[in-house]
Amino acid sequence: MKILISAYSCEPGRGSERGVGWNVAREVAKRHEVWVLTRPDESKDAIEAELARHPVPNLHFVYFTLPFWQDSLRWGQSGAMQIHYYLWQIQAYFVAKELHQKIGFDLAHHVTFVKYSSPSFLAFLPIPFIWGPVGGGETAPASFWRDFGLRAKVYEISRDLVRKIGEYDPFARLTAKKSTVVRATTADTAERLRKMGASTIEIVPEVGLLEEELTFLKQYVLPPAQPLRFISMGRLLHWKGYHLGIRAFAQAKLPNAEYWLVGEGPELTKLQQIAADLGVAHQVKFWGRLTREDTLAKLAECHILVHPSLHDSGGWVCIEGMAAGRPVICLDLGGPAVQVTKETGFKVLANTPNQTMQTMAEAMVCLAQDSSLREKMGAAGKRLVSDNYGWNVVGERLDTLYQKTVQHLPVEV
Repeated sequence: MKILISAYSCEPGRGSERGVGWNVAREVAKRHEVWVLTRPDESKDAIEAELARHPVPNLHFVYFTLPFWQDSLRWGQSGAMQIHYYLWQIQAYFVAKELHQKIGFDLAHHVTFVKYSSPSFLAFLPIPFIWGPVGGGETAPASFWRDFGLRAKVYEISRDLVRKIGEYDPFARLTAKKSTVVRATTADTAERLRKMGASTIEIVPEVGLLEEELTFLKQYVLPPAQPLRFISMGRLLHWKGYHLGIRAFAQAKLPNAEYWLVGEGPELTKLQQIAADLGVAHQVKFWGRLTREDTLAKLAECHILVHPSLHDSGGWVCIEGMAAGRPVICLDLGGPAVQVTKETGFKVLANTPNQTMQTMAEAMVCLAQDSSLREKMGAAGKRLVSDNYGWNVVGERLDTLYQKTVQHLPVEV
């Protein structure tokens, strides 16, 4: 088939949305002829260099950006970039329409960015359209706002306001209604999409790992039992919930254990103060920002991954942790709730902060005292990721979806 992919963010060798854009395009190109709409300013050099080293004959890139606003990177992830993204999507429609007249696509697929409240105008092409995976519908439970500072509360209020506006954007609603299939990353996002008019929704995580990454992480073995180490990896942001992890660790009262945090961010000072106030500063180590290679090396030295995020559409960290054979303690929210199972870790209900911290502490004690459970959950995690989250598997399932979509067959949801 001839497939058109919209990937505002796309770059080989990267994680997050850039990696999703590239890996989806590459996997689809193994089975079909693919044209990818993306920006030249973010990743053109990296894409062209990768294709020069490893040619993919079926993969074609179409680069363009706004003529009056060509440097989309200048504003980082600010609101200005979101405006650029919206306008770029409008431009993408006209580029795609002209391409379709020449090539005759069988299907269009919008891959990145993955915001359910921002439209993709490719939905208006006269061909089947797949939207997503799209996320962003998750919200931190209201009772957890008590721990947020003023700046964090302003962020959450602003985020919710922008989403509300997006939900009533007629073009976003039309995107939802015109999509043949919408792929939502979480149940929360799926519910919001239904209210916007989407009819066929499947819930699928946006994450995947390369086969070489899977092979590398599978080789990890659990380190010696003492000292037992918990680890959290990611930016130190209020909604990542690391304050809950530290407090739960303190409640667990594990004198021979350590809690490592890898990452940097605005919550660092606050988290250090919490550890000091609770008397566990000598057990909590902040490693700062590390390279991906060094971060995974730290994971290899630890036994259990703690990921208490309050609204996370993706949760790449949980996939990496399970791939490495580490049990996961997460909240039963967002992306991690879709990825982690009772066989691979503990999904903690997030009703109130006190209840959540107490349950997390109990999970920490349970895993600390039972090495066989750690090994059992670790092995189950490796199997789960290998069976579901390798990019090869993702590509095969996406191909099945494409075939059903084009042939107008029912899509399992």
